[in-house]
Amino acid sequence: MWNSIEYWQDYPKLALPEWINSFSPKKLPVGTIILDSRMQELGISKSVQQIEYGGKGVVINIKFVFNYEYDVFPSELAMWFFVNTTQPLLVQVVWIKPDGTEVPVYADKLGSYKYYRITGDSKFLSSFERELVKKLGAKPNYAMTSEIALFAKEDESILSKETVYPIKGRYRVEIRATSQDPNADLDVKLNIYGKVYGLVGTDRNRRDLWIGILWGAPLALSFGVLASVMTAFLQMIIAATAAWYGKWMDYLISRLNEIVMVIPFLPLLIMISYFYKFSIWTLLFVVVVLSIFGAGIKTYRAMFLQIREMSYIEAAQAYGASNARIIIRYMVPRVLPTIIPNIVLSVPSFVFLEAALAILGVGDPQAITWGKILDEAYSGGALYWGYYHWILAPSLCLVLISIGFALMGFTLDRVFNPRLRER
Repeated sequence: MWNSIEYWQDYPKLALPEWINSFSPKKLPVGTIILDSRMQELGISKSVQQIEYGGKGVVINIKFVFNYEYDVFPSELAMWFFVNTTQPLLVQVVWIKPDGTEVPVYADKLGSYKYYRITGDSKFLSSFERELVKKLGAKPNYAMTSEIALFAKEDESILSKETVYPIKGRYRVEIRATSQDPNADLDVKLNIYGKVYGLVGTDRNRRDLWIGILWGAPLALSFGVLASVMTAFLQMIIAATAAWYGKWMDYLISRLNEIVMVIPFLPLLIMISYFYKFSIWTLLFVVVVLSIFGAGIKTYRAMFLQIREMSYIEAAQAYGASNARIIIRYMVPRVLPTIIPNIVLSVPSFVFLEAALAILGVGDPQAITWGKILDEAYSGGALYWGYYHWILAPSLCLVLISIGFALMGFTLDRVFNPRLRER
């Protein structure tokens, strides 16, 4: 769904969040006005008449009626023609404004499906400007757009960018098609795209960013929590093993730990990504493997060296407890209360790591994550073109996760750390 072009074709491109209207002095068009002759809805009519004289044929009339009550022009206009015929259909499209002004938009012979993007149609704009010069005796002092041509009042105000405005009221679109094929059929879909949509807007591919945010939330949390928990527990087991066995085992783990700490983490991960295509879970596995022999092992080892000398460990040895039982059942649980806050505090760092890797192109290209949204915003020039909502939405989520887990970690630290407990 996320990467499907057809699924999002009815959404406005790069639309701002709807709540912008609460602060804007002008009312921006919301969402998309969709008019489809295949749907039996108010404001849509279709009639088919057989030609009974002068040969066989058919005449198809489609009428769309809609209200436009916004202070700003729409962002884009597009039409789809769904043709079913053995002979070409002569199609004519006329746009009628609330003041009765008729604007010919499109005329052509169609034999199959056609997508017509009214926005940016140079042929239509040239024809409209010629008629405007005949009517007003002057040309606009700015680059005319299809949206202005079809929604603005054709008087002196249309000649200046500062004075042009859309006419509010009821618009009509009439489509007439004729064909010599008596069984010919035509359906038309018209989309009038707005400038605001949803809670956080849309991106350049018309996708609702709120869906991406919701979709990426469980992935971000799962990645951060699993990476943090797995790394912490594996580090504890390795550190406890080194502290308990000592000698060559402690030496080997300590030297391996120091070697891994010297190797740069991010370049190594990027190098691995050149040889293997990462899914989100493969990336999680690689991150955990590369993080096992991190600085945490030295911290845990120092704690386990003190625990090893405690009397209850000697008692466990006296009644014949195995080495594995002592490590798993007696040593590791002793440090858990002090480690849990650190586990919680490290979750945001792994979430930020995934986002950073996605921006660098290291990650699952199919996964919908906050980092992937930021990467697409960066490649789409969101900051340069001023589409700040595209960046702010995932960035704010990352900040909120960081603050939330930080507060949770500090609270747990006050609970589990005896030195911070209040009397």
